Amino acid sequence: MNASLPPDWERALLEKIAVRSLDEQRRARHWSTLIRLLWLTLFFLVFSAVMGWVGPSTREPLHSGRHTALVDLNGVIGLQDEASADRIVDALKSAFADKRTQGVVVRINSPGGSPVQAGVINDEIRRLRQQHPDIPLYAVVQDLCASGGYYVAVAADRIYVDKASLLGSIGVTMGGFGFTGAMQKLGVERRAYTAGDNKDFLDPFAPENPAQRAHVQKMLNEIHAQFKQVVRDGRGERLVESPEIFSGLVWTGERAIELGLADGLGSLDSVARDVIQAELIIDFTPTEDYLHALTRRLGASAAGGVLQSLAGWQARAPSSLR
Repeated sequence: MNASLPPDWERALLEKIAVRSLDEQRRARHWSTLIRLLWLTLFFLVFSAVMGWVGPSTREPLHSGRHTALVDLNGVIGLQDEASADRIVDALKSAFADKRTQGVVVRINSPGGSPVQAGVINDEIRRLRQQHPDIPLYAVVQDLCASGGYYVAVAADRIYVDKASLLGSIGVTMGGFGFTGAMQKLGVERRAYTAGDNKDFLDPFAPENPAQRAHVQKMLNEIHAQFKQVVRDGRGERLVESPEIFSGLVWTGERAIELGLADGLGSLDSVARDVIQAELIIDFTPTEDYLHALTRRLGASAAGGVLQSLAGWQARAPSSLR
């Protein structure tokens, strides 16, 4: 027995052990509660996304007065992009359906994109204008309204631009690369097995096939003809036709007015104030929460990978209104 130890040292040691044990149990309960809360939060977010409680939504007006409805079309027009037909069309429907809307402005800043997506938006604008003949729709160009962006704009009653805006590029492009010379220098042999004479259509590792090239050019000409007809239908007698109009060139806003590609100078504020005469602007552009954007992109990437594996799809450069 150590005479230096206090007589009740055993009791004190047991008390310390008991206190530490209680502290550890308390910390374990706190961590358990936190982990459960995190799992519950994750479950709620996933469930909300599935039920549609979170996701793309249109900004609802919080007033009771007359207004100009705004729909922004920004960036590349594509199925998986911010300016997809589904998102823009939903916003347009909401804007026209609001009884307080005096006019709709589609504000465009786009280099173009998918001819299919641009065509769907153009068609829907025309349908909504027929369904709501008392509500005009105007396009306001910011920096750029090229190709597919202009394809959408010509469905508007009028197109307003800044004198330094760029618009036009009425054409279609489809591009790729050829690596046959590089493969020969590197001593790489291409081995591809197909069923179907044109299954390796536009294969960048094979010499260019004249028949396939002619087929590509025919498709591009057909899409270009569709584009030109849409422009003629939309602009009517305002269009000053010349060979260069449909050559794919881009024009300044000032020059575009002279060519009949646009109607006048104007901004969102000036069109709302002076043309529609409803200075209050309500934004109907759909917003997208981060969870939905992430799941949509991950889902699109996964789906694309599966389809590429199943179909043996070669990397291609799709036709584009750019």
